[in-house]
Amino acid sequence: MREPAFWYRPSSLLSQLLAPLGALYGAIAARRLMRTGLRAGVPVICVGNYGLGGAGKTPTVMALAGILRSLGETPVVLSRGYGGRLHGPLQVDAHRHTAADVGDEPLMMARTIPVIVSRQRTAGVAPARALGASVILLDDGFQNPALAKDISLIVIDGDRGPGNKRVFPAGPLRAPLPAQLSRTDALVVIGPGAAADGVAANISAGGLVLRAKLVPDDASVAALRGRRVCAFAGIGDPARFFRSLRACGIDVTTERAFSDHHPFSQRDVAELQEVAARDGLALVTTEKDLARLRNSESLAAFAQAVVPFAVTLAFDDEPALRSFLADRIAQARR
Repeated sequence: MREPAFWYRPSSLLSQLLAPLGALYGAIAARRLMRTGLRAGVPVICVGNYGLGGAGKTPTVMALAGILRSLGETPVVLSRGYGGRLHGPLQVDAHRHTAADVGDEPLMMARTIPVIVSRQRTAGVAPARALGASVILLDDGFQNPALAKDISLIVIDGDRGPGNKRVFPAGPLRAPLPAQLSRTDALVVIGPGAAADGVAANISAGGLVLRAKLVPDDASVAALRGRRVCAFAGIGDPARFFRSLRACGIDVTTERAFSDHHPFSQRDVAELQEVAARDGLALVTTEKDLARLRNSESLAAFAQAVVPFAVTLAFDDEPALRSFLADRIAQARR
């Protein structure tokens, strides 16, 4: 689904009308958070967010994988495989599986790091350990109590923060904010905005708060410089993608926003091609969207004409994160 605009407004009549449903949903979710999960036998680092939609979890997981490797660890990602038809547990093969099989994010990550997809997260622990995992990177699942977490690292958008701070469907939160804050070990605020400052101020003593930014790949920027483009994206926050393009000096003439994990159709592609041909525009999208297009036999030819806009996550204080991870992993092993 596409996120309702009222989730990110201070107050609205619709949000107030939905508040009783949000209170019921939130009470169930808060009680569920209190359950004790299965110990994996190796440290588990969960990368999650407080609300529905995108906040930058996938770039965070990939950046953490690089840091963990530099610390001498062997990380393996464990994902639910949202959007994929296979329940697992199975190891994602980027050459054999498609986004329809395992989901777009696991497929994208599997190019650089081992990924296990398992609809039941506890069932994915043994395959991850069989791959030699010294640390499991749990992609999402912060609100799921099935697997015990040694570190819960939450990603939040600096421009949007927690939105109206109401629980779904009245707002974007998956559970009441206080219940989630009490279980947060580290908070990563992505982007320069101040909307998450209130949340950051309430991270408990001993927790870590970091700023980070998405850094565009030089080759992606060079491929688009001096060209007028039609940008399209089916992610949690397409507007952030469009802003990132413009911040790099790219002339975004046309925008097309789709819902998160949108399954592109022949009609979608035909409309994008028509706009690009009519106005002389280059087509650009995110790596996640391109993963879905490339793995569709009927859309693969179209994907070849689309420029991917690759980004990596850079932490403002990576040494502090490295120290925090090393200490918490050592504690977990003790």
